[in-house]
Amino acid sequence: MPAKNLFILIAIIACLTGCKSKNSSAPKTTVGEAKKKFEIVNKALVQKDKERILAYIERHKLDGMHENKSGLYYLIWGKISGSKVKEGDIVLINYKVELLDGTLCYNTFTSNSPKEFMVSKGGVEAGLEMAVLMMYPGQKGKFIMPPHLAHGLLGDNDKIPPMAVLVFDVELLAVIES
Repeated sequence: MPAKNLFILIAIIACLTGCKSKNSSAPKTTVGEAKKKFEIVNKALVQKDKERILAYIERHKLDGMHENKSGLYYLIWGKISGSKVKEGDIVLINYKVELLDGTLCYNTFTSNSPKEFMVSKGGVEAGLEMAVLMMYPGQKGKFIMPPHLAHGLLGDNDKIPPMAVLVFDVELLAVIES
C-alpha cells in the first residue's frame, strides 16, 4: 500500500475514534462505538483485499484454488512422500514471495538456502504455517495471504510494504517429525 493510502487509512481511523480537542463540547466516542467503527473499517479492508485476490486468481487462471475459513487461498499439487505436517514438526521449504503486482520480495529457490522452521512456534507468517500444515513432503503449493495472515499493517520493514497481500510459491522439501 503506498504511503498516501496508509496515511488516509490512519486519518480515517483517527476520525472514527472521535479525536476531539480538550475544549470540544461534542460528546466523546465510547469504547463500544469505536469498536463498531473499527469493525466497519476492518470489514471494508478485508473485502477490498478479497476483491484484489479474486482478480489475481482470475487474471492468472488459477483454477481449483480454494479459500480456507481464515482467508488463506491455496492450491496444492504434487506427489506425496511421507506424513502430513503437524504442529511441532520442523519443516524445510523453498519458497518465493511476491506482491500481487508480481514484485519479487524473497526467493529461496534461486539462493539455494531453504528455510527451516518449527511449525506453530511463531517466527514465520501465520499464513505460511497454515499453508505447510496442509501439505505433505514432496508437494508444492501456491498460497495467497491477505495482510492479516502475512505482515499486516506494518509490512516487514524491508521488501514487503504495509498492508500487502502476498503470493507464496512453496515446495515442502522435508519434514522432521517432533
